[in-house]
Amino acid sequence: MRVADLIKKKGSCVLTLPATATVTELLETLDDNRIGAVVVLDGDAVVGIASERDVVHHLRGGRDHEATVAQIMTTAVQTCSPEDDLTHLATTMTQGRFRHLPVLQDGALAGIISIGDVVKARLDALEAERDHLESYLRQ
Repeated sequence: MRVADLIKKKGSCVLTLPATATVTELLETLDDNRIGAVVVLDGDAVVGIASERDVVHHLRGGRDHEATVAQIMTTAVQTCSPEDDLTHLATTMTQGRFRHLPVLQDGALAGIISIGDVVKARLDALEAERDHLESYLRQ
């Protein structure tokens, strides 16, 4: 299965924030939408990703909520393309110990996938394969 197949099923909506947003705004966005990460944009360009881990690290250091997202975000953003294979990405995400990958198509943000999305897609594929094999054996 490819990223494009997954995006087609789950949709391409991505919540974003500007780098100038505050940590408080980031927390509100994460909590209100029950998500684990937000893509940070400068105009249309992806400049970072801010995750729950980034927030915990920031707050554990005793820093304030009025810091900007630019001050806490991860700037070395791993991305993927719609043509990438989900099995390969699962390995990449597991080895890199990150859970969210922005999807870029021709340099533009086209979606986001999480490790949960990848696992669900794999489980769905295995279930479909099992159902197909059971049907075949009953014939």
